[in-house]
Amino acid sequence: MSTMDSVSPVLPRLVLVAITRHGAAQAARLAAALPLAELCVAAKFGEALEGLPNRVHSYTGAFRDEIAALFAGYDQIVFFVSLGAVVRLIAPHLKNKDEDPGVLVIDDAGQFVIPVLSGHVGGANAMAETIAALLGAAPVLTTASDVGKTIPVDILGRELGWRVEAPKINITRVSAAVVNEEPVAFVQEAGSPHWWTRPTPVPPNIHLYPRFADVPLERYGAVLWVTHGEIAPAQWEALSERLVVYRPPLGGA
Repeated sequence: MSTMDSVSPVLPRLVLVAITRHGAAQAARLAAALPLAELCVAAKFGEALEGLPNRVHSYTGAFRDEIAALFAGYDQIVFFVSLGAVVRLIAPHLKNKDEDPGVLVIDDAGQFVIPVLSGHVGGANAMAETIAALLGAAPVLTTASDVGKTIPVDILGRELGWRVEAPKINITRVSAAVVNEEPVAFVQEAGSPHWWTRPTPVPPNIHLYPRFADVPLERYGAVLWVTHGEIAPAQWEALSERLVVYRPPLGGA
């Protein structure tokens, strides 16, 4: 069984984009393994897509005129276009990481899959690993938590239904503490114990506690707290920008 036959994820609101003949052929190869993905390809190269079940948008005008619709219509955009060109094309359309789609670039030889935008919140990093497995390519991840194989503070527990609760400045400060290997307390009073999904052990700077009351707060630069409990304003104030809270589903993981 080939690498491309062995992985069949469900990927809604995904579009594969190509502007050259070779890019269209590469996009068609990937689309064959992702029947739910849509394609956006220059009309003159549409013959490369014949026989595919995927929905296809063929454009005839300037490619830059397609970017706004791609940003509005998809969660993940995979470009078979040079990295520099993609950066210039998407720059006028960027808002923030909570709104922008995941953007990825695949090189012309199909050797590397590069998340460019919204690696965590937009899911581009996870998408890069999925696509790399399908193509037999290498994902090029540059976000610190992925490279360092530590906790991604902004999306921890997302696959378990956990909801993050904290001001953005807290997420930024706590993320910095995590990736800089400062002492961090992880308090889990609720939710699934299977939140750590990496094959490596939990990093040694992350110290686990079953209750918030057990944490010697003076020892830690940051606290991650998984709980259903009410958190008093005084606790938020006392921890300043050091606290991020996660809310698991009630009655579930």
